[in-house]
Amino acid sequence: MMKYWRSFLTILLFGVFGIGAVIMNFLIFPVAKLFLNEDKFILFCSDFIHNIWRFFVWLLVLFRIIKLDIKNRQEIEGIRNKVIVSTHPSFIDVVILISLIPRTTCFAKRALAHNPILNNIIKSIFITDDVEIEELKSETKKMLDMGFNVIIFPTGMRHRRNEFLKIKKGASLIALNAGKNIVPLKMYTSEDFLFINQPFYAAGEKTVIFEIKAEKEIDISPLNSETEIAAKKHITDKIKGALYEDAEKVEK
Repeated sequence: MMKYWRSFLTILLFGVFGIGAVIMNFLIFPVAKLFLNEDKFILFCSDFIHNIWRFFVWLLVLFRIIKLDIKNRQEIEGIRNKVIVSTHPSFIDVVILISLIPRTTCFAKRALAHNPILNNIIKSIFITDDVEIEELKSETKKMLDMGFNVIIFPTGMRHRRNEFLKIKKGASLIALNAGKNIVPLKMYTSEDFLFINQPFYAAGEKTVIFEIKAEKEIDISPLNSETEIAAKKHITDKIKGALYEDAEKVEK
């Protein structure tokens, strides 16, 4: 019975999330764009998304769909102008992180930018994920130069605590190009929730605990004198060591 009740609440809350997205996409963001210049519009959208998603996550916690176990909340909420790399256990990881950390963007699928229900939201502050390397470097540097954080899930796939997927080099490329340090975040769930091929309403029988912890910031400045290939490898190795307690298990 509890499983069905939690599924009903999850459907209800994601319905609220969807209605909010429609209002933002068709009313709030188009109207704001009429009165704000490009930079102010980006900042307005970022702050609005941060606060709306913070409210949505608060609802998920209030109804005990999830629980946030944040080891160093003040430190995480205070992250500014960094490349954030995180493990990736759930579909809503980015919603949780943007709700916690102001002025933060991430990558979104290009198809969403052409979705009539989401296109204005995606085009506001997010970066599409299938751009060419030079455009990726340009777009991420632009956002970082504006003082934003950029979230990257360096495995590119959702994974569990005991799964050690290969860390890709995109985060190191972005950090080196923009000259910004990297903050690794460990995020894991107590059980599968919005995992790969799992229905969004499959909320299980008990509260899903999201454990989040910030690790030591990775300073990229000592690597600036190295070749780009060597620097990217060193940074990627540092990310791997920060995110995985047993880095030897990472796929080669």
